[in-house]
Amino acid sequence: MPGVGPKSAQRIAYWMLNSDRETVLRLADAIVEVKNTVHFCSRCFNYAEGELCEVCASRRRDESVICVVSEPRDIAAIERTAAFSGVYHVLGGALSPMDGIGPDDLHIAELLKRLADTDVREVVLATNPNVEGETTAAYLARLIKPLGIEVTRLASGLPVGGDLEFADEITLGRAIESRRPL
Repeated sequence: MPGVGPKSAQRIAYWMLNSDRETVLRLADAIVEVKNTVHFCSRCFNYAEGELCEVCASRRRDESVICVVSEPRDIAAIERTAAFSGVYHVLGGALSPMDGIGPDDLHIAELLKRLADTDVREVVLATNPNVEGETTAAYLARLIKPLGIEVTRLASGLPVGGDLEFADEITLGRAIESRRPL
């Protein structure tokens, strides 16, 4: 399992061997239940138990702003900030020609259909700040801008509590470019 190294796997195995049968069976049942009940939202491709995820089903969200992310786990990170009140669209990855991932392998066509069918005023591109994420953001911006929709990108820069001397050149350069007045 991703994120579980050999030592953690060993601790989990020992915990299961030392636990009573009912506890382990409850865990197994819970895993099976998650696999049987959780699927992708029909609108945004986030994880959902119903047809729509919690965000898409909420009437409190601003549907005129769509934040485009690579994976459902990115939504969780943004939601923890409590700084975004719009809705999301999950691509299911990022463009990566080296890995054979092209536009047809992602939920880009569904995003464009969504933009054509709704009154969206802004698309926030929140892909990762790496080569694949930047490529994906640039590709999407070229597709979306002609539709007359504002396209924005998450600012990137220095972490709070970081020291300038330890920042890499790209991060420091972006922090300078994205500076704002006080």
